[in-house]
Amino acid sequence: MTTSVTAQGAVSPPCPVCGRDETASFASVDGRDYWRCPGCAARFLDPRQHPARAEEYAAYLTHDNDPHDPRYRRFLSKLADPLLDRLPHHARGLDYGCGPGPALAAMLREAGHEVALYDPFFAPDPAPLADTYDFVTCTETAEHFHRPAEEFTRLRDLVRRGGWLALMTCFQTDDARFAGWHYRKDPTHVVFYREETFHHLAQAWGWTCEVPEKDVALMRRPAARDASA
Repeated sequence: MTTSVTAQGAVSPPCPVCGRDETASFASVDGRDYWRCPGCAARFLDPRQHPARAEEYAAYLTHDNDPHDPRYRRFLSKLADPLLDRLPHHARGLDYGCGPGPALAAMLREAGHEVALYDPFFAPDPAPLADTYDFVTCTETAEHFHRPAEEFTRLRDLVRRGGWLALMTCFQTDDARFAGWHYRKDPTHVVFYREETFHHLAQAWGWTCEVPEKDVALMRRPAARDASA
């Protein structure tokens, strides 16, 4: 494995998260080039090196996300528990990027909430995307977004006033360890977020953002009518 600054003279792509035009070369690892955004602090793979859809799907089929696995449920409880503490009774939600084993949706339903499903590979019916919800969850999904700005705009618009967007992804914290980071080594992971990335998005939307657990961001849309939210 080799790690170096990306080739000088390479054209800087805009940030796929916040849209900033000027981004900086970050690293080259195993033939993959990464950039960083000085605005929202995201790190991302050069879009020209994104995996093909068939490659993504093949990788997702190897994931073992059994909704009845107690270890998997404990992992998801990092997001589920703080979200449940904030939801009203009988809320309506959407699990965005639910995967083949929608364990989080099952956990939230068991707590008395209604949860619709959407996943571009495993639950591709677009009908749930025409509605709005009291909460939208997105767990271990945002790191796969090829066009995160578009995806986050969609997620934002799915949340009703006063509602929650709950995200879980492994936050990138240590540039010095990026090359050997397990999260980077997954070929379907193409964008990496820092805690400040979600605060940046929330501020741009006029929302609030809190981080109740490591790798979990809870973003809330204001209940009061506001043109910016």
